[in-house]
Amino acid sequence: MAVITIPAEDRRLQSDDEIRSFLQPFGIWFERWDVTGRITPESSNEQILSAYKPEIDTLKERGGYATADVINVNPDTPGLDAMLARFSKEHTHSEDEIRFTVEGGGVFHIHPENGPVFAVQVEAGDMINVPAGTRHWFDLCNDRRIRCIRLFLDQAGWAPHYVDDGVHEGYQPLCWGPRYTAPSERIPTAVKH
Repeated sequence: MAVITIPAEDRRLQSDDEIRSFLQPFGIWFERWDVTGRITPESSNEQILSAYKPEIDTLKERGGYATADVINVNPDTPGLDAMLARFSKEHTHSEDEIRFTVEGGGVFHIHPENGPVFAVQVEAGDMINVPAGTRHWFDLCNDRRIRCIRLFLDQAGWAPHYVDDGVHEGYQPLCWGPRYTAPSERIPTAVKH
């Protein structure tokens, strides 16, 4: 289940309807896709793409995307720290960033021109797009694990354009909920430090 936090407003949104309504003015899509029984932890990338072919085809038609793949990141991924360093600096893309999470989770921090920085925590079942040109960065949750379907206009794939005045260092990569926070810990309402 996705969660949005808006540190500057000390707000947290958890219902799908609230999340969709909040993201819509920024041109961000949010959808929940069923992950129950469609794949297993052992499913190959090809099996994942096959299991979600109808949804992928709908997104390709809606956004003109040419290709889809699966990214599988876990603590054993070679060069993980270098990869995460590329994701966690504020950047933009020349095309939309589309992600459907099938396993694990992470946090997209969005820095829109027309609003405050906000964090969108995604987990299995969450589909989100970050529109082309939108400033953002991404961090994994504590388990450092995520499997996502990605869609691209350009078959070359993910290409960041880093911004010189990025604000990413002022925000902590936090995930919320029982999966990521011990029950005795206070769940923070703001992530800016």
